[in-house]
Amino acid sequence: MRMLHTMLRVGDLERSIGFYTQVLGMRLLRRKDYPEGKFTLAFVGYGDESEHAVLELTYNWGVERYELGTAFGHIAIEVDDANRACAEVAAKGGKVTRPAGPMQHGSTVIAFVEDPDGYKIEFIQQGTRGGA
Repeated sequence: MRMLHTMLRVGDLERSIGFYTQVLGMRLLRRKDYPEGKFTLAFVGYGDESEHAVLELTYNWGVERYELGTAFGHIAIEVDDANRACAEVAAKGGKVTRPAGPMQHGSTVIAFVEDPDGYKIEFIQQGTRGGA
């Protein structure tokens, strides 16, 4: 078994594809409209779906906003340098919600950014991850 994808419902598919591809550097892997169901699926990721877990962006036609709820936490992405990754996101108009630095109860260097729908994305600096 392996992880295939994580699905996020988005309110503006073009805006979300732009964020994940232009700001976070993923590629649009595939996209398909389902007129009968009135929804569109777009898959984005850093590598081919046959080898990497990806994000499924689901746009339900006519739905512009979702309540995120309290159960979902975040998506985690490993980066070489969390400070540089935050600077690149900010330079491209993205929102940094927690600057890079060690986590509160450990030494792992993390940062948080937010996608256009408010989903949190954690950057974890390579080589700093401890324990769990």
